[in-house]
Amino acid sequence: MSWGTDLWDQFDNLSLHTNRGIDVLDKYANFLRDRVAIETEYAGKLRRLVKNYQPKKKEEEDNEFTSRQAFRNLLKEVGDLAGQREVVSETLQLQIIQGVTLLSKTLREDRKKCLNDGTVLQQTLSAQLSSLERAKRNYDKAYRDSEKAVENHKKADMDFNLSRAEVERYKNIMTSKIQQSDDAKNEYANQLQKTNNLQQQHYGTLLPAVFNRLQELDEKRTRGIREFIIGAADVESSVAPIIARCMEGIVKAGESINEQEDSLKVIERYQSGFQPPADIPFEDLSKMDSSIATQSNYSSVTYNHLTIKGTISGPKFKKPRGGILNSIFGSNKQRQIIEACITMKNSLTADGQKEDFSDLPPNQQRKKLQAKIAELQHKVDQETNTRDGLMKMKIVYEANSSLGNPMTVEGQLNESEHELEKLKNDLKKYQGYLDKANQLQVVNNSPQSNRNQLQNGHRTSRHSNGSASADDHNDGDDQPDDAGSLSSSSASPESGLGTSHTSLPGSGQGSANENAMGEETCYETEVELLQPLGTCRALYPFEATSEGSIPMNEGEELQVIENDQGDGWTRVRRANNSNGWDEGFVPTSYIECTLFA
Repeated sequence: MSWGTDLWDQFDNLSLHTNRGIDVLDKYANFLRDRVAIETEYAGKLRRLVKNYQPKKKEEEDNEFTSRQAFRNLLKEVGDLAGQREVVSETLQLQIIQGVTLLSKTLREDRKKCLNDGTVLQQTLSAQLSSLERAKRNYDKAYRDSEKAVENHKKADMDFNLSRAEVERYKNIMTSKIQQSDDAKNEYANQLQKTNNLQQQHYGTLLPAVFNRLQELDEKRTRGIREFIIGAADVESSVAPIIARCMEGIVKAGESINEQEDSLKVIERYQSGFQPPADIPFEDLSKMDSSIATQSNYSSVTYNHLTIKGTISGPKFKKPRGGILNSIFGSNKQRQIIEACITMKNSLTADGQKEDFSDLPPNQQRKKLQAKIAELQHKVDQETNTRDGLMKMKIVYEANSSLGNPMTVEGQLNESEHELEKLKNDLKKYQGYLDKANQLQVVNNSPQSNRNQLQNGHRTSRHSNGSASADDHNDGDDQPDDAGSLSSSSASPESGLGTSHTSLPGSGQGSANENAMGEETCYETEVELLQPLGTCRALYPFEATSEGSIPMNEGEELQVIENDQGDGWTRVRRANNSNGWDEGFVPTSYIECTLFA
């Protein structure tokens, strides 16, 4: 099955067919763009919907009801659904649409080249056919002229009235015309042979090759559409397990609603403790003084009703909040630490920064140190290669003194050894700086800094199944949890945002507040081993890509040391091979938690 063999005479139809095929590919690309726009708009509207229906601060006192808790869990799951729609939209844009666009552009360029080649072949054959037609017309004209000349010579030869000179002239004309006819005949035969050869090569080799290339392009287009359609379906299928978990969470949130429990909580909230009023006795006015009866009528009932009303509308009291200065400078010891950090000086680099970059926020400090280490490592590798080259040169000079004096490279070799030793010492020093900076990561990563800013009120832990559990009792105003999503990166360890500030011990505020006061930051922290709140099991594998998060394998068991505070991350811990502990954050929707009673 070959277009070049079976469709040798369908150049125009094949050109039209391939053009329509690429138009279909472009149409599919436009369809995907419109779908991506719909997915993006849908995800955005879902997020706005979740934001608009977040519980207001005045409604926080009703969060103890299971229906309100289920609704909050529902909002979290819907936020996760919006994140997955964003993942679908971004993946379709980056993988499918770009691939379709690139394939369409490549096919159009290759098709244009094939059609140009085919057009050139067609023009060449048409030019040869025109030459053959001209040769044939010339031969036809010359043959008729020769025939007419022969006939005229015969008439002149039989006409006795003409002189011999006249007859000889007709004979010369006849001879000339016959020669012209023979030349035209030979030219026609030559052009005919060329045309036949070119036509055979055109329809047998050249044009079929062009058609076969068009067939390959069309099959490539067809195969590409198939792969892209399957790829788009795979993108949708890849988020299906997480979406299914969100649906399960919504179902479990609905199942967690307990009308009996809510009714009991209503009783606990509004129960006055008074007994219902007794039956009103019948008073016989004929047997008592009318003034006394009027004075005592309904007095007890009125008192009881006023009492009940007063109980319901009684004032509410809340504990006052502590000042921010008390939380930052809560003790003399902390003030002394801050003053010591301010007065402490370090060696400065040429650009005015400290040698260990400790005057920068932790994230920037680590980046600067890593860049410096990479630079020093590159210099060490270069200097090592230089030293090895000098040593080889010295060995060659020692083996063959005619090539050079070994003592000429001795000085360079010593200088290279000295420089290499200096670079290695610097590299070791900066690696020590980096190790010291990494020790602050456990308490100074962005999710922990964000959580230090939360109030110590009622906290809920969001599990992957959508349920919620209470950590502490409500001692003040609750801070409503944000509708987190796996795709939201504003407060996650994956985003790298918010990790540039380090909180002072007991302050709850990052180094940005300290810099605002014009002070230098001291990064001295004490890492305490937190008691586990429960255990969790990894539902999916997770790869950590930045500081603050740790990787985990599917089915791995870990300890929960801090619950999800509404940002979509849970802090966990596991034992390592060096008899220590690895701590970090993992996505809450990737684990299933079991908290201790």
